[in-house]
Amino acid sequence: MRALHVITGLGVGGAEQQLRLLLRHLPVDCEVVTLTNPGAVADGLVADGVRVTHLGMAGNRDLGALPRLVRLIRTGGYDLVHTHLYRACVYGRLAARLAGVRAIVATEHSLGDSQMEGRRLTAGVRGLYLASERLGRTTVAVSPTVAERLRRWGVPAPRIEVVPNGVDLDRFRFDPDRRLRTRQRLGLPETAYLIGGIGRLTAAKRFDVLIRALARLPADHWLLLAGGGPEEHALRRTAQDAGVTDRVLFTGERPYVPDGTPGPDLPSLTSAMDLLASPCPEETFGLATVEALASGLPVLYSSCPALEDLPAHTAAAARLVRGGPDAFARAVTATRAMGPGPRTAPEAADRYSITRSADRLMNVYAAASAAPSMSPSPQGVPFS
Repeated sequence: MRALHVITGLGVGGAEQQLRLLLRHLPVDCEVVTLTNPGAVADGLVADGVRVTHLGMAGNRDLGALPRLVRLIRTGGYDLVHTHLYRACVYGRLAARLAGVRAIVATEHSLGDSQMEGRRLTAGVRGLYLASERLGRTTVAVSPTVAERLRRWGVPAPRIEVVPNGVDLDRFRFDPDRRLRTRQRLGLPETAYLIGGIGRLTAAKRFDVLIRALARLPADHWLLLAGGGPEEHALRRTAQDAGVTDRVLFTGERPYVPDGTPGPDLPSLTSAMDLLASPCPEETFGLATVEALASGLPVLYSSCPALEDLPAHTAAAARLVRGGPDAFARAVTATRAMGPGPRTAPEAADRYSITRSADRLMNVYAAASAAPSMSPSPQGVPFS
């Protein structure tokens, strides 16, 4: 099978890095098209031996990108097209139909209750999404929570399959030597209790809550924010206003797998942490929380469908926290008072192994490829 993955961009984000990790485990000949922003993950994919094409799309309304994508799909001889993220789903499913591909799959990574990829869920956004969704065979939800949101939106239940995000358990397994090296590299005092926050530095992630919580904690508590994004300057200003600038570390974007980027990768940083905190009130999966659990960390979270969909005993070291800086400061204090536990992955992390997710996705591919032919491709546009 030859598959083409179409994604909106390839900067360092959760969906983008999940795609790279997935392609390492899919027994399929895969290529990737990024509509825009061929960033660090594109470089990583190329290093993995994956062909990546940049379509050069100028914006959401760059309709000239559609015929270019149709021609690329036609000439590639692909058996299946798999789209990721909103813009790629809208353009990619239409392009695949126009190119004559029967098997079209899309993954919904980022559908929240009130927003999708940072955009407000207006009637127009929903209408365009549903119109393009009907052009595909299957929409993959990364959690049962997202699947339910898709059903409420109007996507027919038989067209939805749940394939959770996956974690490379071997890479995130705790390593005491890596912990020591990484903490030394970060310049941490030996006695520092390191709270971690992982994700894009956007307002929706609410990392400002952790900075303000740090100001309420003793001076041996430190905060490490692993990620890049538009809110970094605002967060640095928040740290300055809270008087904790010297105890907040910003690592910038960190890869999940080695790609030659200077500095420690994400598994090294989770080994260095003592606790992971995720104050985001609206997640679609909670990948950072699961990765932290895979490293044996206790976690504090405000939203994590990946855990909320499992029995509580599968992640005993995870605690739901409602509220702002005071609530998180109290939760950190209580967690630290319990003392360090064994840095072993709980059952919840094992359930989200990347190999399991790849196997489930292959079942989706097989079903999409075997389904009867759909209605004729959309007509009226000569994309030859």
